[in-house]
Amino acid sequence: MAAQDDVGARILDAALDILRARGPKAVTMQAIVEATGIAKTTIYRRHPNRRALLTAALETLGERPSAPPSASRRERLRWAIAQSVDVISHGIGAGGFAALLTDDDPDFSGAFRSILVTYRRQAIDALDMDDTEAETVIDMIVGSYVAELARTGSVSTDWAARVAKMLGAKPN
Repeated sequence: MAAQDDVGARILDAALDILRARGPKAVTMQAIVEATGIAKTTIYRRHPNRRALLTAALETLGERPSAPPSASRRERLRWAIAQSVDVISHGIGAGGFAALLTDDDPDFSGAFRSILVTYRRQAIDALDMDDTEAETVIDMIVGSYVAELARTGSVSTDWAARVAKMLGAKPN
């Protein structure tokens, strides 16, 4: 059974790696075969089609810890910043994000947007403020991250601290 779980994890990890690097259209059964060496029949037994494969891979991104209940306001804000950015940087990557913005692959966009609801709810709850205000803060965080990435090609190591300071979390 453990070997089967390892095969399943390798398939989903490969799908996410391809998504992050090249976008959802590059996530094909053949691309998974080439990345993993796992037989196409094995992949199809687990995921009957590309949409099911992408959905399963995206669902693994929803497994994130919540902010500690005893965290201070500053710690909760820093947690919300880290979580919001992690969805992009370690979640769907630049390739997936670009496809989401252009709605280039509606199946992917729909699957990811449904999972994004969970991320946003966690971040909104962590901020412990009015939902509308918290949603705006999350949008500001993500927008700032994307703007810096677009403007410079990378995100500075001090970006999160700068954003936290601007949003009212004093430095340690």
